[in-house]
Amino acid sequence: MKTKKIELNVDFIGGQGSLTIDEEKALSAYFKKRKQPSNKKNLIQKNKEKKLVNSIA
Repeated sequence: MKTKKIELNVDFIGGQGSLTIDEEKALSAYFKKRKQPSNKKNLIQKNKEKKLVNSIA
C-alpha cells in the first residue's frame, strides 16, 4: 500500500516575529505594482486592436 504525501506550500515573510513598518511598506508597494497592468502588455493589446481594425477597413 502506498503512503500519501501531502505537500504544503507555505511562505513565511519576515520570520516568526511581526513585520517592521519598512517591510510592510515594501510589501504594499510590491503588491500594488503587481496589480497594475504592465505597459508592455497594454501596448501589445493596442497594436493587435489596430491591426484588426486596419484589416477590416
